[in-house]
Order: sequence, then structure tokens, then C-alpha cells
Amino acid sequence: MEGRCIAISFAISTGVEVVASSFKICAFNIRSFGRAKAANQQVMGALVQILSRCDISAVQEVRDAKGSAIQTLLRELNRYDSSHRYRHLESSRLGRGSYKEQMVFVYRRDIVSVIDWYQLGDSDAFVRAPFAARFRSSYTAILEFVLLLHHTSPREAAHELDLLFGVCVELMQKWKTENVMVLGDLNAAGAYIPASAWAGIRLRNHLAFHWLIGDAVDTTVSRRTCCAYDRIIVHGEELLAAVVPRSAKAFNFTEELGLTEEEALEISDHYPVEVNLQLSPKAQREL
Repeated sequence: MEGRCIAISFAISTGVEVVASSFKICAFNIRSFGRAKAANQQVMGALVQILSRCDISAVQEVRDAKGSAIQTLLRELNRYDSSHRYRHLESSRLGRGSYKEQMVFVYRRDIVSVIDWYQLGDSDAFVRAPFAARFRSSYTAILEFVLLLHHTSPREAAHELDLLFGVCVELMQKWKTENVMVLGDLNAAGAYIPASAWAGIRLRNHLAFHWLIGDAVDTTVSRRTCCAYDRIIVHGEELLAAVVPRSAKAFNFTEELGLTEEEALEISDHYPVEVNLQLSPKAQREL
């Protein structure tokens, strides 16, 4: 893997640059991302290749109380992709008991900015409170939009998915917008959501919410599983109209980076899910 990383880094450093024709958002559960992974050169090489494809990356399972792992990731991203400058916005450490993790938005600060953020305070409703940010970019067909990032508890997945409906309503009232994207490892498949539970999930059944990652999509790395745990859900006609049709998918980095399953699982047991937004007329003129 190291050789592939060096080759791609060389292309960037010598000015060979792929011009983006859209704005990419992804959600990626980087399983137990902490100092051990940050110190693994091969894993970090793959991570920067994956995340540097995206204008905003919604990262889950950051597990590092000292915060050094995410700083290492930002440093490597900025070194790898010198055409952009990356910044991050992190949640507090979330979880009940001794298990804690953070959710983090990593974004290109030269083309998108955070104008507000919000973390749900009711720890009794969710095992890990959802984390939301309001973004603004003159490069996208929609000027402002909200990303609501969540990592459901597997045992409470159906219940928490339903509760996210209320969180969306709260954010829409708070920020006076209809344009909300829910994304993350929602454990929204398999045994975590029994067939009988779907009917009681408002986020699924309300017609204003559009599930862009379908039930048949496999967002898992292991060949032994085939589940759409990770999802992207859009609310708001303006935001939906800005989505590039058929761009929502899982990014299979096993195939894209030419990895074995064993190598891929060292990075994560989840694939990122991603979607593209159309560019604004201004950004199109600058291409």
C-alpha cells in the first residue's frame, strides 16, 4: 500500500490535479480511530486518500481522549492535498459508562465554512447524542445546509432512528431551514432493525425524508456481511434538488485502492457512504 500512496502523493505534489465537477460529502465510521491507527503509516496513507476525495467528511468512532489522533489526520491531509486546507469540528466525548467516542466533521476550509453547530444534550434519549453543523459554501448549488451526524447504538437502532425525526424538526426550527441531511452509521439494517420495526420509524415513513442509500447497498467491508448500516437521508426540496442524481453510494476502498480484505479491515469494517452536490454557477465558471 505504501507504494501506491507515494505514487498518488507525487502526482499531487507535481501539480497533476483532478478538477472536481461536484461537491462531495461522505460519512465514514473509521472503526476505533485513535493513536494506534494514527501511528500506522499504511492505514493513514489509505485514510488520507479516502478523505481527500471529499469536501466534507463526517467521521465517527474517534476514540482518543487526548485528541492527538485527529490532529495527526488533519496534518497528514494538509500535507497530502496541498490544494486545500482542512479543518475539523469535533463533538464532546460521547457514550455511557467507560466507552466514549467522538464524531468529527473534517472539511475544506477554503471552500466551506461552519456557521453554527449543535449537540443534543439529552443523554437519556440517545446512547451517543447526535451532532449537527450548519455549513455555508458559495461553491455549491445550495448556499447553506445542515448535516446531522449520528452513530446509533446497535441495540437501540430502531428507537434512535425514530427519535432523529424529532431532532431534525428541532434543528429546522432552530436554524429556520428545511435543508437537513442525516448521515452516519445508523445501523439501519439486518438484525438491528427487525422488519416489524420499520413501520414505527418516522424518519423512514415521512414522505419529506429521502433515503439516498438503499436497503440493498452493502456498506460493510467483510465478505461475510451484506448490510446497509450506513445511510444518507435528505430533507428539504432545495437540498434534494442540489444532489447530483445517482451519486449516492458506498465507496468500496478495497477495490479502489487494490487492497486485500485483511488490509481493508485494518482501516475499518465500514465503507464510507457519499453523495455529491451540484456546483454553483460561480464554481462552474471557475472550472
